[in-house]
Amino acid sequence: MLPCLRPDLVSLATYHPQAREAGADWLDGNEFPLDWPPSLKEKLAWMYRQDMENNRYPDGSHGELKYELCNYVGEGLTTGSLTADWLALGNGSDELIRSLLMATCLGQNAGILIAEPTFSMYQILARTLGIPVWAAGRDEQFAINTTQATELMNQEPIRVVFVVHPNSPTGNGLTPAERDWLKRLPPKVLVVIDEAYFEFSQDTLLPDLLAHPNWVILRTFSKGFRLANLRIGYAIAHPEVITALEKVRLPYNLSGFSLLAAQFALTQRRQLLSGIPEILTERERLGMELTKIPALQVWPSQGNFLYIRTTAVPLPQLHQSLRELGSLVRHTGGGLRLTIGSAAENSRLLQRLRQTCGG
Repeated sequence: MLPCLRPDLVSLATYHPQAREAGADWLDGNEFPLDWPPSLKEKLAWMYRQDMENNRYPDGSHGELKYELCNYVGEGLTTGSLTADWLALGNGSDELIRSLLMATCLGQNAGILIAEPTFSMYQILARTLGIPVWAAGRDEQFAINTTQATELMNQEPIRVVFVVHPNSPTGNGLTPAERDWLKRLPPKVLVVIDEAYFEFSQDTLLPDLLAHPNWVILRTFSKGFRLANLRIGYAIAHPEVITALEKVRLPYNLSGFSLLAAQFALTQRRQLLSGIPEILTERERLGMELTKIPALQVWPSQGNFLYIRTTAVPLPQLHQSLRELGSLVRHTGGGLRLTIGSAAENSRLLQRLRQTCGG
């Protein structure tokens, strides 16, 4: 390596999503299987032509989008109201995760705790910043081994705990015991609860966040709102945490078009989110059919995906076989994560799994 570069980067792998062939079923990214209705895309394009000036910088304060988000997020609160100083916006949740790491661990001889398997970007982003990562295990239903996690908390300089609700890639939500454990963590530890799949689970820890100023909830427009292409995530947290995030984020981190699309999506949320019940129905159908294949083990899910394992076929071989047959899925955490696609895509995936695993 050039001597001007950090030597520890040699051990880091570049994050490359798997290549996608035209004509294949893309069931590897936990994306919504349907694009926006043409009428909404046409309206958004009209708004872009009428309201946006390409020669001007976008709204660096994100004020209008935060106003709409307050209304949407506030629907989950039974007491009080949410104001804009409880919100931060990022170029996807990834930018917010990175900002949280910069605001807590960077230069502080402190690290993060995760429970494997989980969303890979917590570990990837931490290591790109030279921040240590400690990992606890999970039980057979993928609940966090909180005994092991507590031991790590007592032994290591852990500043941030990352959990996903529901967890990716396994699909399980946080149990009452896990929630109680999070509530007992000391104020010096930042607790990040990633609710990327909230629109599918409809289960949130938001009411508890208001009583825990060291908690952060992350959400995204990429999943239920079908805006993965435009990269918009948001954080809900105590205003002091939000102020810290604002200090470390880049200026104009969201394009004007992304801001416009997210704001419009919120005003059209009834139509956009109306497709979710069909995804949930397909998830249950696919899960039930997968249980009929003896070689497969499948777990319940609260997200828009299912998680399977098998000992009948080596997982790399099964992953590659499905790819060659036309179904792209994610090989991660010792299993395969299957995004719920359209009814036709799910049926083809099921047929291909029967073909490769028997049953």
